[in-house]
Amino acid sequence: MLISRIDHISIAVEDHARAERFFRDVLGVVPGMEGSDPITKFFWQVFSAGDLSRLEIISPTGPGSFLDGFLKSRQGGVHHITFQTPDIARAMDHLKKNGVPFFGYHEYAEWYWKELFIHPRDAFGVLIQIAEFNANDWLSNDVKLPEGTKWRVDGTETGATLTLAHPGGGKASVTLDRQEIAELIAALKKCS
Repeated sequence: MLISRIDHISIAVEDHARAERFFRDVLGVVPGMEGSDPITKFFWQVFSAGDLSRLEIISPTGPGSFLDGFLKSRQGGVHHITFQTPDIARAMDHLKKNGVPFFGYHEYAEWYWKELFIHPRDAFGVLIQIAEFNANDWLSNDVKLPEGTKWRVDGTETGATLTLAHPGGGKASVTLDRQEIAELIAALKKCS
């Protein structure tokens, strides 16, 4: 599989604090990892929305940022979409075989992140980032299960909530009533 999933949508903004307050306080997204790149002069922050959706906010940290051109005539907007791949080398070979040009290949050893970009002129007007990484490395502990935990069960008044570690990072939960729990137990017993 070339692409595992869409990991996040990245929004470029001039005023990071204002954007963070809006997405966090108004829409309820959960802040995750953040950092900055002194070479391309930008700050980034990842947010989780619900169980499995993610958003990234990026903003310039000073004059000469790679975002200057993008933000020249607007206060913000969708900058790129990031697709996760299990194998960036295989993705590059696939793009080459299909005549799709890409640029900006880079490996960040300190974050175990490998990336490349497809220009909007070659992707129907959308800047696409393809990256190889471990999604859980970028998320708040509030939106993922502890390392090595694949599932958790929490009792409720009418049944239980089953929470599973998602292979794309984070977790997904489903609430089951007592009848559904009995059906799940019966189905699991058939597997053993």
